[in-house]
Amino acid sequence: QVQLVESGGGLVQAGGSLRLSCAASGSMFSRNAMGWYRQAPGKKRELVAAISGSGSTYYTDSAKGRFTISRDNAKNTLALQMNSLKPEDTAMYYCAAGDGWRLLVQPGEYGYWGQGTQVTVSS
Repeated sequence: QVQLVESGGGLVQAGGSLRLSCAASGSMFSRNAMGWYRQAPGKKRELVAAISGSGSTYYTDSAKGRFTISRDNAKNTLALQMNSLKPEDTAMYYCAAGDGWRLLVQPGEYGYWGQGTQVTVSS
């Protein structure tokens, strides 16, 4: 069974920082494409950042300059460093993984999902 487990969410004031982590089971994910999605109440799930098996990255416009996605292939872990957080960043954040190494941006392209970790940013 493939498992993705997120951690690092919490409550933070606007302007603060959080670092989210995702641990993937099995060495088969050491070079798979991965991403971070978020979903707020009443809104669609949206891609925040993505990374390919070779390290190429993508960021949604609202995350550029503030968030950084990274991976440690040897440890099968994915991270999202979030700085200068804003109240509109409040959402449940999900870790996702695909079956290949190329950069993925559509939710249907990811075959594996974690349970999510809540991020709440106060004004």
